[in-house]
Amino acid sequence: MKLLSALAAVAVLTAIGLAGGSSGGLQSLFGIWIPYLAVAVFLGGIVSAVIRWGRSAVPFRIPTTCGQQRALPWIKNDCLEAPHTTGAVLKRMFLEVFLFRTLFRNTRMKLVDGNVVYGSTKWLWLGALAFHYAFFTILIRHLRFFLEPVPGVIAAMDKADSFFQIGLPPLYQTDLVILAALAFLLLRRLFEPQVRYISFASDFFPLALIGAIATTGVLMRYFIRVDVTAIKQLAMGLATFSPAVPQGVGALFFAHLFLICALLAYFPFSKLLHAPGVFLSPTRNLANTSREKRHVNPWNYPVKVHTYEEWEEEFHKALKSADFPLEKEYKE
Repeated sequence: MKLLSALAAVAVLTAIGLAGGSSGGLQSLFGIWIPYLAVAVFLGGIVSAVIRWGRSAVPFRIPTTCGQQRALPWIKNDCLEAPHTTGAVLKRMFLEVFLFRTLFRNTRMKLVDGNVVYGSTKWLWLGALAFHYAFFTILIRHLRFFLEPVPGVIAAMDKADSFFQIGLPPLYQTDLVILAALAFLLLRRLFEPQVRYISFASDFFPLALIGAIATTGVLMRYFIRVDVTAIKQLAMGLATFSPAVPQGVGALFFAHLFLICALLAYFPFSKLLHAPGVFLSPTRNLANTSREKRHVNPWNYPVKVHTYEEWEEEFHKALKSADFPLEKEYKE
């Protein structure tokens, strides 16, 4: 039911986009105003979240550590698992952001004949890495619609992505990769009992939404041809704040665009916000210097404490009768 509700929501969004693109009177709404609104919500939501995270005080050093931290000179420090310098933190963040190092090292546990068995989750790491890099490549590749002339870097990336040409138009490898990765991530949530148990409709919805965006894009490129020149004209108009909806764009493109707008508007309020969040996570971006420097909670307020000397002074008679060793001599 969780998956069906997510699929139904995406189907409704697709139908709305198709209906808006089919109606000449609504094309300006779906081609101009809704994209601008979606970008505004996306940017506003991201900025608001970053400001909120930045204002959250982190009084203690709480980096995730699973290695030897810096202590005595003759004890080797694990600079990636317990980084104590800014340079080591940057190395750790680089591996985390670009290679998903934590996910690569992840394991899963299951019971086999009553025994606990730990296994690898490298397939999950590979699927997540393939999805994110394919999505990023497609995003960069689409910048050619918004720029004229197209920068050489983007043109080279476009050419490299389609070097394995099968017929016309050239086949983009990332189109196949992102669809396969989305299918893998979706099937994992369906067929792994533990993952299915903790999955909500909000976990299925982004996968279904991105899958619909990728599917409509593939349909437009390989099966249902659209006027690419008109689409670039619309994209350039949006980018230069002089938008106009040209003739012959096609309803399928408006459905594709509306789904992208839905993703942009949904992004800042969903779990997808982990993309900028990883950079502001104190478990990742802090140096582990708890043994080198004393970190005092700035929120601590003055509290009257009962020191050991005061405690011994108060109870020294009872302690002495119990033969408890005392720090100093007391006159009876």
